[in-house]
Amino acid sequence: MKYDLEERITKLAENIISLCKEISRNKITFPLIDQLVRSGTSIEVNYTEANGDASKKDFRNKIILAKKEAMETKYWLRLIVILKLN
Repeated sequence: MKYDLEERITKLAENIISLCKEISRNKITFPLIDQLVRSGTSIEVNYTEANGDASKKDFRNKIILAKKEAMETKYWLRLIVILKLN
């Protein structure tokens, strides 16, 4: 099995968008959905930019950003599951 992190991150973003489409919108869920979509889709953006940057410093900074976004995404997903919003 090929380990393609970029493809897996893309699939994660697609799944997050699909999940968010199923959650009913109200004053409570709208900010949660917004944050989840933002963090969940920015992981790949930062990862892709890291792979395109020339310097090791730029690569490291973008990978750190991708990791932070992944941690934030985990938080929002966990909150949605706990609150049973889906």
